[in-house]
Amino acid sequence: MSEPSPSRPPRADKPGRPGSHKDRRTLFERVVEFISPGPDSTDELIESLAEAEQRELIEPQSRVMLEGVIRMADMTAGDVMVAVRRMDMLDIQSSYDDLLHFIIDTAHSRFPVYEDGRDNIIGILLAKDLLKLQRAPELNLRTLLRTPMFVPESKGLNELLRDFRTNRSHLAIVIDEFGRTAGLITIEDVLEEIVGEIEDEFDEEESDTSIFTLADGSQRVAGDTLISSVNEVFEAELPEGDFDTIGGLVAHELGHVPRRGEVIRIGGLKLTVMLARGGAVRWFKVIRQHADPETADEA
Repeated sequence: MSEPSPSRPPRADKPGRPGSHKDRRTLFERVVEFISPGPDSTDELIESLAEAEQRELIEPQSRVMLEGVIRMADMTAGDVMVAVRRMDMLDIQSSYDDLLHFIIDTAHSRFPVYEDGRDNIIGILLAKDLLKLQRAPELNLRTLLRTPMFVPESKGLNELLRDFRTNRSHLAIVIDEFGRTAGLITIEDVLEEIVGEIEDEFDEEESDTSIFTLADGSQRVAGDTLISSVNEVFEAELPEGDFDTIGGLVAHELGHVPRRGEVIRIGGLKLTVMLARGGAVRWFKVIRQHADPETADEA
């Protein structure tokens, strides 16, 4: 004997009931998804973004930012940090004049401060705070230091960015698994993984030149400076055939994206990478080399 027919339709599609979500896609949409399923990996997702840009569904800059967000999810502080050997740091025992000279030469806004060895970082000094010593020499430098923020190398960039915002910090000291200083990372380093290059202390707007003289007599040269301009200023003989800018030439010669602190000698010049951002060199420190190779190596 069969069961009587229910007097009202089943309520399987009522919102809020387990398994009751109604598929609102059209038959055409479901067929398209069956034939061309969505991306199953990060690489496929990035390829999809590239296709969306080609079809003018998103702007190029939007694609770059979305790719940055996707890639950043798998990156850690150790991937982006400035290695300890390239960190510009201040000794708490240094004189005011030495500190001021160093800060002017490096042109950063924040500096780790150490005592009795570079591995013992006791605080962060803001360059602007040093001016307080000029107005009140009786002040102790220690009173101007900010509490440093320490993070492990394995810290994910997503989480680190959240910590920067929560703690209202701009710089963190990265430590390795043994608790030793491994490097430093700034909020700018993290954001540049998403948005690309950010203008910073080295940038000078509406400048007529990209070559500047430093306090020690050397020259600071922008990475996008034309090779022809470098040759003219330094009376050098850098090749101008395959590359337009000094940054492109150096990257080619090294065979990889230059890192801060790397040195290359070419065309009678010694170029030291001062700042690298967004996969390109922003600034070089450049000095002329002597003709004698032994003398040049000492420069």
